[in-house]
Amino acid sequence: MTSSVATGDQRVARDQQGELGGVLDRHRVELTGYCYRMLGSAFEAEDAVQDTMLRAWRYHDRYDGRASLRSWLYRIATNVCLDALEGRKRRARPMDLGPAQTADNFALGEPLPDAVWVQPVVDGQVVPASGDPAEVALARESIRLAFVAALQHLPPRQRAVLILREVLRWRAAEVAELLDTTVASVNSALQRARATLEAIDVTSAEPVRMDDEGQKKLLARYVDAFERYDMDALVALLHEDATLSMPPYALWVHGPAEITTWMSGPGIGCAGSLLVPVAVNGSPAFGQYRRDPAGGYVAFALQVIEVADGAVTAINAFLDTEKMFPFAGLPLRRD
Repeated sequence: MTSSVATGDQRVARDQQGELGGVLDRHRVELTGYCYRMLGSAFEAEDAVQDTMLRAWRYHDRYDGRASLRSWLYRIATNVCLDALEGRKRRARPMDLGPAQTADNFALGEPLPDAVWVQPVVDGQVVPASGDPAEVALARESIRLAFVAALQHLPPRQRAVLILREVLRWRAAEVAELLDTTVASVNSALQRARATLEAIDVTSAEPVRMDDEGQKKLLARYVDAFERYDMDALVALLHEDATLSMPPYALWVHGPAEITTWMSGPGIGCAGSLLVPVAVNGSPAFGQYRRDPAGGYVAFALQVIEVADGAVTAINAFLDTEKMFPFAGLPLRRD
């Protein structure tokens, strides 16, 4: 009899745990997007969400129901991110670390650690597959590299306030409750965060719009010019202030002339490359494969392209393909 009761209790407990796991998992994508904006790294965001889920699972009996489960999860995720950011330097882009190099002074230098860089994220990891079109569009726009890099200039709590208020559209009172502070403090932090972002140009790049014929034609011309390695055709697509960067190296170059000089010189090995489209950072992006002398193609860079005013404003070539290609669902070799 005791054994039968124990078995029944265990079955109920398993059912409850399974139900809780399903409920928690429904919030995984939006939580990953929140943690990515906070931390600037897709890999750290994934770890932070896993930590959040484990804490929620471990302490679910402490959830008293006064706030929604979603709010409770965001509270846990915020604390995880704030702990991770304590005492850490902000992540950056090459343009944040020093002046552009010129054609007569190219030096690739030594690769810098992962922790230095704002890293790309795959759209599917942080953007809901369905939902209100306006909210999905805002989610894509708020994971653009320029915006995420600008967020890194904010102190962690200001960063949380701005994301919760401006991106996720929480009310000031909800944010105050989450952060255990006052509405006045939240509003003050938001004003300071806005002032900081206004001093940083985060409007120079546009998110990808699949229904924008002009953008689709621009990208098709970019792929054609790059794969043919036609520098004249490529220059015609570049904005006068376009940049080329290659994390994990601090090198970056500015302007169409410098970009094509680099590509025709040190970067000549990219001639004959193959570009495969992928959804990254709410922006046009491509997995770049270079020809392998032994046959086929080998992964070389994850290109995140920024566009504005009908021109390419930035080519961000992330070279750590061993980590980033599998993360983006891309093979390391193509035949």
